[in-house]
Amino acid sequence: MKKENVLEVVSELPKEFKLDQLIEKLIFIDKVEQGIAQVKQKKTISHKKVKDIIKKW
Repeated sequence: MKKENVLEVVSELPKEFKLDQLIEKLIFIDKVEQGIAQVKQKKTISHKKVKDIIKKW
């Protein structure tokens, strides 16, 4: 995660907030960034493949 992203999230929060709110937002942004990176690296699974995997459970 980039420092700029953290600063942007902090600047969007109200003057008073719970630490959990900040942490949740940062985790969410980090997970989205990871997902985007996986798509760019073609490290994804098709919907059909996921359905096939789930059927085996």
